[in-house]
Amino acid sequence: MSLKAYQNAQAATEDPRVTEYRLFGQVTGALLSAKESNAVGTQLIEAIDWNRQLWRTLAADCMDDRNTLTQDVRAKIISLSLWVSKYSRSVAREKAPLDPLIEINRTIMQGLQAS
Repeated sequence: MSLKAYQNAQAATEDPRVTEYRLFGQVTGALLSAKESNAVGTQLIEAIDWNRQLWRTLAADCMDDRNTLTQDVRAKIISLSLWVSKYSRSVAREKAPLDPLIEINRTIMQGLQAS
């Protein structure tokens, strides 16, 4: 079986929480790598932007009426997404630390893992 066929089969059968956990792990890994290397410029901006895209996608999903999470949880995810976007600008412009973004992602990962 080719790698592409395997990936398609995995995507079709994988639990969405596992997919979300894996994606959060990859994005958080990019943030950690940027932090550990004291990245500036492209590497930092790409890590921040990838994280922001992940959170924007989660927020958009939470705005969809077909989302089965409770209204309260959906509202909290949207709120976190807005905070991530705002704080990311501080990281890019004012060199704020990446730690809060990493910690939020880790907390979400723990929640996904517990479920």
